[in-house]
Amino acid sequence: MKRSGKRVIPGFGLSMGVTLTMVSLIVIIPLASLVVFSAKLSPADIWATITRERVLASFEVSFLTALIASLINAVMCVILAWVLVRYDFPLKRLLDGLIELPFAMPTAVAGIALTSLTSDKGLIGQFFAKFGIKIAYTRIGITVALVFIGIPFVVRAVQPVLEKLDPAYEEAAGSMGASGAAIFRRIILPEILPAATTGTGLAFGRCLGEYGSVVFIAGNKPFETEITPLIIMSELQEYDYASASAIALVILLAAFLILFLVNLVQSRNSKILGR
Repeated sequence: MKRSGKRVIPGFGLSMGVTLTMVSLIVIIPLASLVVFSAKLSPADIWATITRERVLASFEVSFLTALIASLINAVMCVILAWVLVRYDFPLKRLLDGLIELPFAMPTAVAGIALTSLTSDKGLIGQFFAKFGIKIAYTRIGITVALVFIGIPFVVRAVQPVLEKLDPAYEEAAGSMGASGAAIFRRIILPEILPAATTGTGLAFGRCLGEYGSVVFIAGNKPFETEITPLIIMSELQEYDYASASAIALVILLAAFLILFLVNLVQSRNSKILGR
């Protein structure tokens, strides 16, 4: 059968031109500006800037809390996606819609709300304070805020995979005597692992650069709870754009590395499925 030459979208030249223009204006030019401002410093100055004791401490806080939050989401959000796909219960659609709340809610509002809840006088914070556990203004509080931010990435990555997964395979395995753990390990996990890895990677990248929802709950204690985005903001307020760009470049390179690994996982998974 001969394919029709009519296309819904205009020709390749016009479509590619619009695509390149949008990508250049929104992605390439802003990111290139980081390199341009960083180039004002010599390699020795860049190294001296990003290895300052306070900056290194902020890297530790940001990377460690982002990693812990992403790992928590990797487990809890898979369970949440499983519940949303496999079970029917009252207000299910409302819960499903609330997954998008971290995207829709202004980050500053989220930060203030979480700080109010987890402070020593807050609804949640005062309960844990009885056991000597402080949440707000600690790394625990930062992790809580980052878990909140990362929920949609993992849930929305895993949910479509679970929806397409045929329960007949699980039923067949169960009828042959396989335990629930064995069914999950050998049937379900291989299917959702690439999606869960992708969602976790995207959540980790977002958590690294998160500012609004974290800055209030962090307490911003130097060498303890000071995050890298706050260091960048401090440099910008002092009009030291070169130093701010150099520090931001580290976060950018980490984000690119994460995206590369995520795409590598997706590519390998596509090749396996194509066999």
